[in-house]
Amino acid sequence: MRGKPCFVDTNIWLYAFINSVDNDKTVIAEQLIKSHKVVVSSQVVNELCVNLIKKAKLSEPEIKELISSFYKKYSVVDVSKEIMIKASTLREEYKFSFWDSIVVSAALFSDAGTLYTEDMHDGLIVEGHLRIVNPFK
Repeated sequence: MRGKPCFVDTNIWLYAFINSVDNDKTVIAEQLIKSHKVVVSSQVVNELCVNLIKKAKLSEPEIKELISSFYKKYSVVDVSKEIMIKASTLREEYKFSFWDSIVVSAALFSDAGTLYTEDMHDGLIVEGHLRIVNPFK
């Protein structure tokens, strides 16, 4: 767990929390999270909660516990005005979607070296130091 932290996007967390048809992805997601210094954004925590309420039928007490756990175990970057403005610049330069640009911007602000996600440009290096990696490839 040395070096720069890694930023873990919502889809990776979903594989770690929900046993899916693709057990290999669940195992990879769990190992990735356990073996790195992890950072997330408040956006990722929000997206994860929405999906776990819908897909895993988590109760509100379970959601409260999950949120508390994230803030205790991981570094959580709150989405700020600066992150939103940087996201706009990233959309112009890299053609990211609205929500993806906020994730990338938060990863840059957190000084992560790697952004793990399943649905962005695998292998892309943003601003010379943030590598986007699909851990399932």
